[in-house]
Amino acid sequence: MKAAVLKSFGTPLVIENAPEPVLGTGEVIVDVAPDIALQGLTAAGAGGMLLQKHFRHGSFAERMRVPTENVKRLGAITSEEAAQWCALGTLLVPYGGLLAANLQAGETVLVSGATGNFGSAAVSVALAMGAACVVTPGRNETILADLVRRFGSRVKPVKLTSNEDDDREAMKRAAPGPIDCVFDIMPPSVSPTVVRAAVMTVRAYGRVVLMGGVGMAGGAGLELPYPWIMRNCITIHGVWMYPPDAASRLIALVRSGLLRLDDYKTTAFDLDHINEAVAHAAANGGPFKLTVIRP
Repeated sequence: MKAAVLKSFGTPLVIENAPEPVLGTGEVIVDVAPDIALQGLTAAGAGGMLLQKHFRHGSFAERMRVPTENVKRLGAITSEEAAQWCALGTLLVPYGGLLAANLQAGETVLVSGATGNFGSAAVSVALAMGAACVVTPGRNETILADLVRRFGSRVKPVKLTSNEDDDREAMKRAAPGPIDCVFDIMPPSVSPTVVRAAVMTVRAYGRVVLMGGVGMAGGAGLELPYPWIMRNCITIHGVWMYPPDAASRLIALVRSGLLRLDDYKTTAFDLDHINEAVAHAAANGGPFKLTVIRP
């Protein structure tokens, strides 16, 4: 079969013939459609490394081997729809966080990092799950305006100023009532004061979900006042990715019409143009944009 192979870091991918994957116990062979994958990025502990070694080849090929429990049925889709279904790879990340937050219909959510790729996905997922209002702080006014254009008056944008106290009060004022849940997915480059300003908008007995990267690239970590957490009975939940049943549940949200994939603009490349696809993805990142490979 044809596959794109990385021979060494810093070099272009090479298209070559590779052996067909061999079916093992508890595994399936799938024909690869458009691709978004975390495979090969992280492995926590010795067990994770064993899995990475066994399932070491990703989906830049015509077929790949995956564990049976990781395969979920999409149902019938057309070739034209296939590229947009790749958005599940992005949407599943914030969906996992909002499930952990036990988001309920009618609640108010604040998405810290709303103008980023995963943050914008969190806005769409929260609304699909029934959030009455999503507060969207950020510095990029163009993206903030685009979120309002896409999703309407349930989105409440807030332009950040870098003053922690002022920003916190502005976020509170933007919400029509108490903020029930704060979802943070800020990148490592962001100052922890920006994250703290958002986190501390949550109401008493509220929930905070941390899925971002503050402190992961060095520098100061997130500091929150112990008395504020304790006296307000704040629940803080760190979340890595999503539970096993999240994919099936998110597919159901799409099938119901509550979560729309047509917000995503997709650009597809065939496998022979894999390096052009990589260059395109690097130059065209951002909210609601997908670069996909169609072998």
